Amino acid sequence: MSSQNIFILGIESSCDDTAASVICNGRVLSNVVASQKIHEEFGGVVPELASRAHQQNIVPVVDQALSQANIKKSDLNAIAFTRGPGLMGSLLVGTSFAKSMAFGLNIPLLDVNHMQGHILAHFIEEDGFKKPPFPFLAMTISGGHTQIVKVSHYFDMEVIGESIDDAVGEAYDKSGKILGLGYPAGPEIDRRAKLGDPKAFPFTKPKVAGLNFSFSGFKTAVLYFIQREVKKNPNFITERLNDICAAIQYTIIGILIDKLKLATTQTGITHIAIGGGVSANSGIREALKNGEQKFGWTTYVPKIEYTTDNAAMIAIVGYLKYLEKDFAEDNVMASARLKI
Repeated sequence: MSSQNIFILGIESSCDDTAASVICNGRVLSNVVASQKIHEEFGGVVPELASRAHQQNIVPVVDQALSQANIKKSDLNAIAFTRGPGLMGSLLVGTSFAKSMAFGLNIPLLDVNHMQGHILAHFIEEDGFKKPPFPFLAMTISGGHTQIVKVSHYFDMEVIGESIDDAVGEAYDKSGKILGLGYPAGPEIDRRAKLGDPKAFPFTKPKVAGLNFSFSGFKTAVLYFIQREVKKNPNFITERLNDICAAIQYTIIGILIDKLKLATTQTGITHIAIGGGVSANSGIREALKNGEQKFGWTTYVPKIEYTTDNAAMIAIVGYLKYLEKDFAEDNVMASARLKI
């Protein structure tokens, strides 16, 4: 391999996906994800089961990532791993593996904040995808997180708004559970929302000061509404499922867009990048596109495979840290509540 090529192995194990990716000079050569189906029957992630599955998956996943990238372990320049935030047991598997492998190969270790990964996924070299210019606003929406971050440079980030309780992904999943949909419910609600009337049932938006979010009250409102209607008509959910999904989606998107409008007004920044698993939602993508026409925003949505938890986003942060020689200490520890 030529000396100017920088190969970074990224490892992601913050929740229930074991992922490994190899990037070379910012371009993805492989991006392997092993999902854990076992959690579906429980309607949510079971931490103990997640960490056991990571232990089983991590060696084959890393092996596959190297083989798909067509490189040997000895070609790697550094190893990047998710240090946090996430489930402690899951993080420990990735952290221990990355530390041991880097030590064995005698190459640098790069610790990555999972949330920065979602934001900096926009800087993966990908044909047909433009990168946001600094400063920009990043909205990270996933099963565990809802944040608005002011990004002044790669590693100069400030959280200016976040959820004070449930994340947006939880609002989707818990609403789905009330309706008897499978887990995760977000994609199914999104699919059905296209077939329903978004104005069929008006849900109240929670009133939260500033740029923070709250979704727990919304979830309770959905529960009480369904209980009330089912009492009147036991077949209510079956008969009106598409309309209910459309109304839920319409309200959630309204909450997100209202906060983004406020954030752009307060900061004067009109470049908006989204990330996190919920940004795969077609309704949210459409609402952002409309924002370009309505509010003069420029929006950035990464390739769909870089929105959910993946290791390419960890590898790109590792690559940017590698260029700055910002290496981790040997005694670096996983941190479940790591802040940006």
